[in-house]
Amino acid sequence: MKPSIRTSLLAAGMVAAGGAVAAADQQAPGIAAPANTEPATPAVVAPPPYSLPWQLRPASVGNVVRSDTSVALYRTKNAAGDEFAGSTVASTLLATYKISPSLAPLVRAAIVENSEPGPTLGSATSFVNPVVGLTYGRKVGADFRFAALAAAGLPIGMGGDKKRSMDEVASATFRGIAARSAMDNAMFAVNYFSVIGGADLAYVASKLTVQAEVTLLQLFRARNETIDVDNKRTNLTAGLHAGYFLLPMLSLGGEIRYQRWLSTPAAVTAAPAARDTVTFAVGPRFHFKVSPTTWLRPGISYSRAMDAPLSDAHYHIVQVDVPVAF
Repeated sequence: MKPSIRTSLLAAGMVAAGGAVAAADQQAPGIAAPANTEPATPAVVAPPPYSLPWQLRPASVGNVVRSDTSVALYRTKNAAGDEFAGSTVASTLLATYKISPSLAPLVRAAIVENSEPGPTLGSATSFVNPVVGLTYGRKVGADFRFAALAAAGLPIGMGGDKKRSMDEVASATFRGIAARSAMDNAMFAVNYFSVIGGADLAYVASKLTVQAEVTLLQLFRARNETIDVDNKRTNLTAGLHAGYFLLPMLSLGGEIRYQRWLSTPAAVTAAPAARDTVTFAVGPRFHFKVSPTTWLRPGISYSRAMDAPLSDAHYHIVQVDVPVAF
């Protein structure tokens, strides 16, 4: 046989033998196939849903426009014991926009429409103090969120130049305090410049949110000293919110709110029960993703006062809250 023919047959035999060995290796028990050395793509885990409070602040910063309206029904009696029914609609509009991942300026304005009970005063509308400020927010560990607020209430609201018993606009401004469960006092103290500082801490895990808040307000009289005789006032508000997602698009939230005057303004001297106020609220909120980056979270809650003086006036408050985050 010629050398070239022998060489070709030998090469073919070596190839065939190699193929047989490879096939045997794949079929032999206990021999693993070569491992895939490419790294696995990590699974994307969605963050747990957050239950937005009713009157506490969000424990985060974002691009948000929020329309928030409280409708309050109440009853009062005159000196003769005659009972009258009144109503107040207090509407606020808030806008905030992130300038960094953790900072967002905000501006908030409010208007009050009041129908005063009794024959003396009638209906009136009042634009109250706007609030401007800066919010800060960050995550703390895996399950906690921290947020802080530094803000000011500007003394340009209506109804601060006449006594409440003499003027419908001043009465509307005063009634707005109760309609907002006494949690937005800087907006309704229209004769005062207010410095506001607050903090929130929220636990957000699985379907549950638990959030605590505290806010300190220092008020300095800026005008109308013959109407508001206190040079300064110091106010504290606090609250606790709990929310749970029943469905991805539906959560149920409740909260308890506490307001207390740390100083003793003339109004508290005249009516000691006005020093502090406790209210609670509960209601559902819906969560709709209307675009890849936009969420609509409308909700409705019912609030009641748990102590005087608001409980004596039989306050029933319904809040309609429509935040849009983008």
